[in-house]
Amino acid sequence: MLDWLKVNLQYVTPKHLLSRAVGLLAAAEMGSVTTFFIKAFIKQYNVDMTEALYEDPAHYRSFNAFFTRPLKPEARTINNDENVLIHAVDGTVSQFGDINSDSIFQAKGHDFSLTTLLGGKPEVAAPYKNGKFATIYLAPRDYHRIHMPVEGTLTDMIYVPGELFSVNPLTAQNIPGLFARNERVVALFDTPVGKMAMVLVGATIVASIETVWAGTVTPPAGKNVQHWSYEKDSEAAVKLAKGDELGRFKLGSTIVVCFEKDMINFDDMAPGMVTRLGEPMASRVNEVETSSAEGSADSSSSAEGSDS
Repeated sequence: MLDWLKVNLQYVTPKHLLSRAVGLLAAAEMGSVTTFFIKAFIKQYNVDMTEALYEDPAHYRSFNAFFTRPLKPEARTINNDENVLIHAVDGTVSQFGDINSDSIFQAKGHDFSLTTLLGGKPEVAAPYKNGKFATIYLAPRDYHRIHMPVEGTLTDMIYVPGELFSVNPLTAQNIPGLFARNERVVALFDTPVGKMAMVLVGATIVASIETVWAGTVTPPAGKNVQHWSYEKDSEAAVKLAKGDELGRFKLGSTIVVCFEKDMINFDDMAPGMVTRLGEPMASRVNEVETSSAEGSADSSSSAEGSDS
């Protein structure tokens, strides 16, 4: 009954109004009051401040500054193997696996549309059909900056207006199409493993979504999909190395990352697994694997032909 209430009350809660109000408070610099709330948050969520570049809660002039705190350089190690894609965030694996045509698995009994997730344009979604996806949930205690799983050049950014449901596991199991319903920012990259879509999904009380090239994308919340294209070959091109910061959430949320077909294989992942920035997430599919798969398919076709 309690879980039912937690889910269904979200339908009637003024989520945008609540989130923006909390955002104003989170941005406020209130001295000792801010420090009090930061200390209470650290205690409530068991935040490991020994990893933070600045461990003293009093260092942070606003709650947002605390929430987007940088880590010590030695706190995370980036795997530099060129055949390895790394986890982009500290978080927990919600789901991962194959994109079945235009359908992405959310939770038992729930899928959502790839095309809708990426802003509703079929031509944007087309490269990722039958590809791979991973959905990672960032809890309140986690580090809330998002980094590049692989080097890439930015080609597009899309802002998609939407709801601000919670994205915690309970809600993901009960709200149909959750990640394709919530407000989100989609960043598209050309990478050594083909095209990659990094989707930053908003949620209740997420005060802001930012990227390193555009700054704050939301708020204010828009009413229409907005699409920006970027030059790939000019001096102004946005090129990010593996492990570089891509963006950040002010308060917790979720990312969904999508890849093209036959470009990557996930490494030892499972729903509920804790992720850490820089650790291996996936491996690049090399030409030998691709050729072997194609050869097997050709052999199978030839065998079927000889039987007829």
